[in-house]
Amino acid sequence: MEPVLPAPARSELILGGQKSGKSRRAESLAAAWLAAAPAHRAVLIATAAPHDDEMRARIARHQRERAARVPGLATREAPHDLPAAITEAGGAETLRVVDCLTLWLTQQLMPLDEGSKANRPPAPASQALAATLLEAIGSCPGPIVLVGNEIGLGVIPLGREVRAFVDALGGLNQAVAARCQRVTLMVAGLPLVLKESAA
Repeated sequence: MEPVLPAPARSELILGGQKSGKSRRAESLAAAWLAAAPAHRAVLIATAAPHDDEMRARIARHQRERAARVPGLATREAPHDLPAAITEAGGAETLRVVDCLTLWLTQQLMPLDEGSKANRPPAPASQALAATLLEAIGSCPGPIVLVGNEIGLGVIPLGREVRAFVDALGGLNQAVAARCQRVTLMVAGLPLVLKESAA
């Protein structure tokens, strides 16, 4: 039985491992927001890019399942310009769900398509990317729920690029957590609130 959901925070970061229940938790918050008032809207800002057949099938499956669970949740794709998507998604009546920060950062620092590789920012640019995102979160007119992976609990990667990515993601998670009113860690489908501050 799922625990009773708290009221949506002004901003919330939901972290967890793969299949920890973080996306489902964010969807539940969106469903509760939609049910709270007729004027409320909710938009999922999806950062995944369909680079291969398996990813296309995964995205299509997630879209079908999400539509069944939260019929009123609209979807906007933003694999690259996430700050603009947050800003343009609506006003104070719109709850935004960003799913997920990890895929977005991956595509900025390690793009798979050759066209994007030419424009790949150098590793220090991850700080500039984070600053732009933090500004969008801080100025977001409505509530926002951000989903991200916690990948720093395993063994230290051997490759230089992978270590740099783990460092960049850890830095991004810390920066977003500092900006958000609530931070929740998901483990085996169960929420652990790490931070709860006044609006």
